[in-house]
Amino acid sequence: MAFYTFTEDTLRNFTISTFLKMGCSSEHAKLAADVLIKSDLRGIDSHGVARLSGYVRLWEKKRINPKPNIRIVHETPTTATVDGDAGLGLVVAPFAMKVAIEKAEKFGSGWVSVKNSNHFGIAGYHTMLALEKDMIGFAMTNASPLVAPTFANERMLGTNPMCYAFPAGKFPPVIIDMATSSAANGKLEIAQRSGKPVPDGWIQDKNGNPSTDPHELKKGGSLLPLGSDRDHGSHKGFGLSATVDILSAVLSGANYGPWVPPFVAFLEPSDNPVGEGIGHFLGAMRVDGFRPVDEFKSHLDNWIERFKSATPISPDQGVVIPGEPELLAEKERKISGIPIIDAVYDDLNEMAAKLGVKGLQSKV
Repeated sequence: MAFYTFTEDTLRNFTISTFLKMGCSSEHAKLAADVLIKSDLRGIDSHGVARLSGYVRLWEKKRINPKPNIRIVHETPTTATVDGDAGLGLVVAPFAMKVAIEKAEKFGSGWVSVKNSNHFGIAGYHTMLALEKDMIGFAMTNASPLVAPTFANERMLGTNPMCYAFPAGKFPPVIIDMATSSAANGKLEIAQRSGKPVPDGWIQDKNGNPSTDPHELKKGGSLLPLGSDRDHGSHKGFGLSATVDILSAVLSGANYGPWVPPFVAFLEPSDNPVGEGIGHFLGAMRVDGFRPVDEFKSHLDNWIERFKSATPISPDQGVVIPGEPELLAEKERKISGIPIIDAVYDDLNEMAAKLGVKGLQSKV
């Protein structure tokens, strides 16, 4: 498996050109590209430019509206429901998060549910918008049904990620960004491209038996909830995923559970949908609604320091604060560039050729 390395600007310009070719406005193309590039910079390769051709294929199927009329359709002083008009979730979610932040600025907190959207990239991007205002950010989304509930052998839920971002003082913010499944589907895709098996506890085959084959989903298998099985707490992962699904979709009017439309274009959405598109739930809370910001940040710094000093099991590995690996990856990749595996490189250039966009030039 070969890797090609590109500068942030090279991948950003390529991504912007692709979204412009889809018919997105310049503003939306730049925003959507920013979400994807942020993912790559933070080392979350499964949700960066590797996803770009997926958005293009959905657009070609007319399942993504490149010029959406994103609007508030229901509102109170502290809450709102946003209709994404089938737009890119990469654009719809930041719109909703800004609504939440504006409400929080006036009333202390803001909560926004979203319907009629699409895949919104990494949840961390949206929560970090709240950090700029000394707020705590929340973001979650439901997703294509790939996960079987505890005791079941039917795909009913998505990987349904949730994210929380907390502003610190002298330390970087604490950002907890995680799937509620045993692994994100993107990690399976990475394993597929690299030809490697996945760890035990990630997936089961179509008969409910454990498997390490990263292609198992294509054979009718399913991902498992966080915890893998009942003996290891999968009911907790199921509960977290259910929470995301209900807040993101049952609350907003989006599709939920097995009715969530698939991200892959060769699979058609349900012919009896229960809602509109994919759903998100975003929120922002002013820290000073609870205590002075400086006090909170000082104590969160103290929290971070104490956890970092916890007695390690091995002297070679200490406690890792949530968000720390992504921050280190971002610092490194801004200097050394963003690595793209050969399968993604080939996929992007094939997509570019079809669209008439200038392709990526290899730089091993």
